[in-house]
Amino acid sequence: MATPLIQAATHSFEHNKTVPVVTFEPFDLPPSNQRVLGAPHPHGTIIPLALRPSTPDDAELDLDTVIETVKCLQAQSGILTKELALHGTLLFRGLPIHDAEDFSKFAHAFGYKPRTLLHCHYEIIGVVVNRPVLAPNVAPANESPKDALIYNHNESDEVPHAPEYVFFYGHSVAKSGGETPIASSLELFHRAQQEIPEFINQLAEKGILSKITYKVDKQYAGGSTLKQAFGKEIQDGDDEAIKRAKIEAQIARYGRGKHTTWEWTDDGIVLTHRLPAIRTQPGTDLPTLFTGLGSFYKNLQTNTVSRKNAQQLFGDGTPIPIEYLKKLAEITDEIRVLHKWQRGDVLVYDNIIAQHGRQPWQGEQSDRVIMASLFDGDQVPGAYNSNDWAQVVQALEG
Repeated sequence: MATPLIQAATHSFEHNKTVPVVTFEPFDLPPSNQRVLGAPHPHGTIIPLALRPSTPDDAELDLDTVIETVKCLQAQSGILTKELALHGTLLFRGLPIHDAEDFSKFAHAFGYKPRTLLHCHYEIIGVVVNRPVLAPNVAPANESPKDALIYNHNESDEVPHAPEYVFFYGHSVAKSGGETPIASSLELFHRAQQEIPEFINQLAEKGILSKITYKVDKQYAGGSTLKQAFGKEIQDGDDEAIKRAKIEAQIARYGRGKHTTWEWTDDGIVLTHRLPAIRTQPGTDLPTLFTGLGSFYKNLQTNTVSRKNAQQLFGDGTPIPIEYLKKLAEITDEIRVLHKWQRGDVLVYDNIIAQHGRQPWQGEQSDRVIMASLFDGDQVPGAYNSNDWAQVVQALEG
């Protein structure tokens, strides 16, 4: 699995202080944590690409040096971004990252665009989980109970606006369980097209309807409230009409026109999005299955409370046959690996082509603390067909 070393050219800090070259060296992980990808990936491509830093003569490594090295690599035609587009996920191990502030600095060094709310954290319009701010553009990955399975999905697949890059940092790791799944959405599409082509044809033709219920009060542990999802402009003293107008103004930022509709209820609102589950990777135009349908199936089987507020249908409103969802989950199980965390690990996902999740763990809820940092890319995913609902658009500022 050896790949060329990723090395930055010698560079300098201010005051002309020469910084030692940091080399990111690839290393192998156990088969349960790393695998060779199938088609359509180039032969021999692995997921994740695991990297660890080294310095000449084993010089002491500091975070500033790492950050400058990342910036240097990205200045060289986006070396790390190209590796992400190839492998889908990168693992960095052995970095001098110890807290949310360190993690924030490392993630921002890649040069991606943080669509931040009040310059604090990445803004997902209609976010379905609670994300309190820990550092600039850093929040908990997910605070659902430790026994809850969060199956493979692309981040924010159920709403129109999704980040392109997702960073995870292992601040505290569980002794047993708590792994983070990694799988290729490109390979998932390829396998599904071969094994359940009628399902892929219907997804391409119809897209999906994603129906999400938001309520004034939190619906489950780790979930968001209506105000957290759409109420950033709501002020104390606003009457109900003003609150609704402000929430509807946020919904309009999706820029989806007739493909996002809503209905007010006594205790919240139900949004319906017509979305493309099949998108294409910028630069290659390879089709990618951008979805959480496998997760939707798993939650149907366990009657998970956290997803009772979400429904997935074909774009024409007809139910998706359970046998398709079951087969999609079976394929996902075959092509995914489970990342066993070590403290300080950083996983970086290209969210367009790689899926993540969360396994349950034993012990205390506080044993596992994983932080997340999300970023937009320069391009949104391409459309798989010419239907206007299949076009992905960037969320509007507001």
